[in-house]
Amino acid sequence: MAKITILGSGGFGLSLAVMCSRAGHDVTVWSKFQDEIDTIKRTGELKSKLPGVIVPENVRLTTDVSLVKGSDMVILGIPSAFCRKVCEEAKPYIGKDSIIVNTAKGLEPGTLKLMSEVTDESFPENRTAILSGPSHAEEIGRGIPTTIVVASEDRDVSYYVQNTLSNKTFRIYVNDDIVGCEIGGSLKNIIALAAGVCDGLGLGDNTKAALMTRGLTEIARIGMAMGAQRSTFSGLSGIGDLIVTCTSMHSRNRRAGILIGQGVAPDEAVRRVGTVEGYECTKNAYELSKKLGIEMPITEQLYGVLFGGVLPKDSIITLMSRPTKNETEDGFLGR
Repeated sequence: MAKITILGSGGFGLSLAVMCSRAGHDVTVWSKFQDEIDTIKRTGELKSKLPGVIVPENVRLTTDVSLVKGSDMVILGIPSAFCRKVCEEAKPYIGKDSIIVNTAKGLEPGTLKLMSEVTDESFPENRTAILSGPSHAEEIGRGIPTTIVVASEDRDVSYYVQNTLSNKTFRIYVNDDIVGCEIGGSLKNIIALAAGVCDGLGLGDNTKAALMTRGLTEIARIGMAMGAQRSTFSGLSGIGDLIVTCTSMHSRNRRAGILIGQGVAPDEAVRRVGTVEGYECTKNAYELSKKLGIEMPITEQLYGVLFGGVLPKDSIITLMSRPTKNETEDGFLGR
């Protein structure tokens, strides 16, 4: 049994809390929102984030971040835009022996840093890891079989996380490619948002298949420019995460995209759906692609739709009218 503290009471954080509790761990969930903690204590669930999933009574719920003291593992379930702020808030209470595991998928606004860089900077004395892969909170919380990856600069840390969190419904593979796992897990939200736009426009399976395939090429292209391994994008944090996020109605990115394709203004679509990581990630990835000189046509067109007033149907025409190319001239997944 491990003492695990989860920072964040969103759907993913709560689903991990439920899963870890069922596996016999001592679990604490921290939230900055007292109303969420009160709601869970009163009703046993948080319908706004994880409807129908009952949080076990032995899960400790708190708004006191100091209760993170003495944790074997601290799991960050915070949206990427707020990750550093929460890390700094919790830092005074986290001992150097605690392992920090990040689940946020995105790039930090402004710095364009990966979440692993944020946690390493926030906790320079701690060992850190990331979790990535196809994992809807709604299904983890219900005990539906789920398989993801853990990545760390220290393989012993990866093995510890793997052995501690793996159970009969949650299987973890080790992957040493931190950059690839993070880029795959982050940028798939962009493609899922675009896939939702296509669905909202009433386009077909052919369109979505092309979007996902070429989207994976973009993800791999920028990932490898940052030092990632090509094979990672053929795995769980690449094609696996892309498939589940582009095709499921559990995906907030896809749901927001559907609204945009139906004519709802992008900012209003995000307001209706809630946290949509792909919205800000599109802006951040677009800036990163320009900084690195990497071609990302789907990301560029989605950026125009979200922030430049481009009509979705016009962005599709632009993509379909691009100069013809040889798909395999740079090898599988391209460069």
